Amino acid sequence: MSDLEYLKKYYKGNLDEALLLLDQNIPVQYIVGNVDFLNTNIKVDKRVLIPRFETELLVEKVLNLIKESNNLNILDIGTGSGAIAIAIAKNSNHKVYAIDISQDALDLAKENAILNNVDIKFIKGDIFPEESIKFDVIISNPPYIDEDDSELEDIVYKNEPHLALFAKEKGLYFYKKIIDNIENITNEKYLVAFEFGHKQKQDLENIVSKLSNVKVLFEQDFSKKDRYLFIKKD
Repeated sequence: MSDLEYLKKYYKGNLDEALLLLDQNIPVQYIVGNVDFLNTNIKVDKRVLIPRFETELLVEKVLNLIKESNNLNILDIGTGSGAIAIAIAKNSNHKVYAIDISQDALDLAKENAILNNVDIKFIKGDIFPEESIKFDVIISNPPYIDEDDSELEDIVYKNEPHLALFAKEKGLYFYKKIIDNIENITNEKYLVAFEFGHKQKQDLENIVSKLSNVKVLFEQDFSKKDRYLFIKKD
């Protein structure tokens, strides 16, 4: 669907005004003000990253992996708009937590949780909750773009929050921090699921190689690009 078709289908305001914003290179999702994400409707604006189809597929994969489980504690790291956490809460009966360092993002995520009638515990923090909670599932689409990346689309760079896009250490900072601390924040059995940049598989293979007694699986997105990492300990 083209941006124009998207506007005509979903935008509720003055179409001429919306077209002016589109001409100014504003993402169509910000103009419309919301996106559909796995049976949920998520409000979006410049406070948060726009949820993508690739992330929707990550959530579908996680829900499939845990469909036979009950009463899990699930943590969404870097929740942004809350799309991941809300979709999991909407499509399962598990206890869902969501953390983000941005208060602006958390404010919008809480609005989205109310809009979708789900109960999520939101936490303001840098990667890990201060509370001594152990999790069965961790899911994250963290910032993973290299700060020196020259291939990023202009429309993304100029509109979406850099806090949600860029990471130190060639985009690998958050994966390293989470993987280094897996045993401290999970129960004995756990599942950790990541979305990552399609050129980062080899680096992630090196990072995850330090773990023992785990199953590691890489999977591809709709475009057949390496996109997801699953780490499971039974």
